[in-house]
Amino acid sequence: MDTGAAVESAPWEWQPPENWPCMSLAEVEATLCARGMPFEMEAVQIRGVSTRVWKNAPANLRVLADHARTHGSRLITIYEDERITYEAWFRAVGRLAEDFRARGIAKGDRIALAMRNLPEWPVAFFAATTIGAIAVPLNAWWTGEELQFGLENSGAKLLVCDGERWERIAPHRAACPALDHVVVTRMDEADASVERLEDIIGLSQDWPNLPAGALPDVAIAPDDPATIFYTSGTTGQPKGALGSHRNLTTNILSSAYAAARTMLRRGEEPAPAGPKVGLTVIPLFHVTACSASLMGQLFAGHTVIYMHRWDTVKAFELIERERVNLTGGVPTIAWQMLEHPDRDRYDLSSLESIAYGGAPAAPELVRKIREVFGAMPGNGWGMTETMATVTSHTAEDYLNRPDSCGPPVPVSDLRITDERGHELPTGKVGELWARGPQIVMGYWQRPDATAETFVDGWVRTGDLARLDEEGFCYIVDRAKDMIIRGGENIYSSEVENVLYDHPAVTDAAIIGLPHRTLGEEPAALVHLAPGMEATERELQDWVAARLAKFKVPVRIVFAEDTLPRNANGKILKKDLGALF
Repeated sequence: MDTGAAVESAPWEWQPPENWPCMSLAEVEATLCARGMPFEMEAVQIRGVSTRVWKNAPANLRVLADHARTHGSRLITIYEDERITYEAWFRAVGRLAEDFRARGIAKGDRIALAMRNLPEWPVAFFAATTIGAIAVPLNAWWTGEELQFGLENSGAKLLVCDGERWERIAPHRAACPALDHVVVTRMDEADASVERLEDIIGLSQDWPNLPAGALPDVAIAPDDPATIFYTSGTTGQPKGALGSHRNLTTNILSSAYAAARTMLRRGEEPAPAGPKVGLTVIPLFHVTACSASLMGQLFAGHTVIYMHRWDTVKAFELIERERVNLTGGVPTIAWQMLEHPDRDRYDLSSLESIAYGGAPAAPELVRKIREVFGAMPGNGWGMTETMATVTSHTAEDYLNRPDSCGPPVPVSDLRITDERGHELPTGKVGELWARGPQIVMGYWQRPDATAETFVDGWVRTGDLARLDEEGFCYIVDRAKDMIIRGGENIYSSEVENVLYDHPAVTDAAIIGLPHRTLGEEPAALVHLAPGMEATERELQDWVAARLAKFKVPVRIVFAEDTLPRNANGKILKKDLGALF
């Protein structure tokens, strides 16, 4: 499907190197996934469906934790002036896991986590999952009522939270009858109604002195439940996606495969990458940070830096001082780094990759990352229901197809369907379905919603997309965000990408405004780069020169700040209509 007229060339355009790509995607897969290779696949039965899986993925998160311990004295986490080694982290995990077991927490019980990105977060997460309990990461941005919903809905028996979250939750504890234990870290004031995490494992500087024993011995199968992540909830009440150990460990090899694929496409021999330093600026309660990033970071022995809150200048200081190699998260973060007037005052030359997920990115962002930072861009597609990574798009492939989210990893399949679930031909736009070992088990205590969304191993994503001849996926829109103007479909991302290509625009969202005869018409909310100017007519003419006239926004409103987003980086389009 033609998604619009070609956009005029940007001032800087990536030109593929001579003889690139050196291998087709099929040749890469045949090479990397051959028998005996690290990325070998096998078929197993998952909930009655034959599914390709990575043969060499860790069997469960307990195995991953044991492997991560082998990184020993290397730093696992930097948070402000706290620097924690892998061995210290493992000892804290083991001590907290023993405490959980002593409280009667058994396999399948739910342990909720509600805190900002702190060194205690991965400790509590692995202390829960390595004893077979189900970790329930709650959105740290939620109100007290929303946190109450997560605790009630999951039936959590134990909560580990920070002092900020406890202030919100405390008035609602009585409404959570299953919640037997509350353990709080970093409280400003003493509260006799809860226990302090520091009384169990000490401060982070005390963790190296904790006992050095093994984790509690618990039998955990790959498809046992491990997590409940709540969906974004941009519309309606959040649903708890029940994930398995295999869901999370699949991402380890999926990320590694993408890196090896990039090297083969260049004509280079894949080689294990040494440990890197990463700056994680998106919340760990989201699958992008926890599943797609943290699992692979622990396996590889990377050092992960957390920030108290996002601040662009503070990020520049950290990148310069700690020689950060990897960062990103959501496109907004990358834009803020690119646009900041103090960027050139810092040495950011250590950056190798700026990758993101959770929200669509404009093609112009892809080009600017390479042009300005000299780093390679990275992207991918996934959702809470897929435990993140299904497609991966990196380096030259991403520069070559900046409007794609990449091809599926070899253990996954994509298909495009019509309204009745029938598969559509290559190039046609329809609903995206996905399957693979990272698809979650269903929705927690929502059998009707599970049956509607999960079909014979496939998940119906609600995204509108198309696939090209090589299998690269192009997300066109959310089905609910598509605008139908007088019977003509308008995919909001198509118009948004054209707006992003305007040199003054750094944030854009298209919504539908009700129209008496046409049904609805497109309207845009945009945010301009600092010091840049543009008028409504100028932007309308810009779109009209590149897309069909019926796709031109009938109104454009300018926002002083970047557009409102949820914690996962998705623009809250349901909140934008009032601005018109």
